[in-house]
Amino acid sequence: MDPRKDTESSPEVTVTMAPMRLHAGSLRETAEKIEDATGLRIEIIGGVLMMSPTPRGKHGGVIYQLERMIRPSLPENLVALQMASLDRPDDPDDYVTPDLLVGPADFLESDDWLIDPDEVELAVEVISKSEVSRAINGKVDWYAVAGVRLLLVVDPRDGTWAMHFHPRDGSYQGVLRGKYGESIPLPKPLELSLDTSRFPIYGEKKTLRS
Repeated sequence: MDPRKDTESSPEVTVTMAPMRLHAGSLRETAEKIEDATGLRIEIIGGVLMMSPTPRGKHGGVIYQLERMIRPSLPENLVALQMASLDRPDDPDDYVTPDLLVGPADFLESDDWLIDPDEVELAVEVISKSEVSRAINGKVDWYAVAGVRLLLVVDPRDGTWAMHFHPRDGSYQGVLRGKYGESIPLPKPLELSLDTSRFPIYGEKKTLRS
């Protein structure tokens, strides 16, 4: 095994594990062992192990605000979850772990760690400070191929957001973009408007306030 690590431009590490794919699902077994040993968040995107460091405080601040806004509006059959993973039904290895998702409430009574993307109403990805465009685009494509209905990408590097919707033929057919201070409209069954005016920006000493 000869892992390739991209450490020059980013603390996030990409490791290619193709030589270890002895049988379907073997990458997931490897990912679980790495998570247990390091505590890093592991995802498998396109057959590649993606390892992310512990999120920064402002990264967590965006997730915290989003969860607080979303929770009160949810019907009884839906919950907001952090660190729950989604599998891709057409691949025995690939899975991603969004920063936040809205999915079925009965998952809380399950021993499973993977959720079917068809059961997810919203997935949220908050961009890390050093994340590269290639990795971001790869994740967006993954969610589209998996058929996740809504994908919200928040970027604290420059104070912007993008809502991707209508996945079809491996890509999202629509995208709504905005800046901090502009509300994010969520359709049914969520049906609420997210206030972005207090989302933090990397590098700033204080969070934005309305």
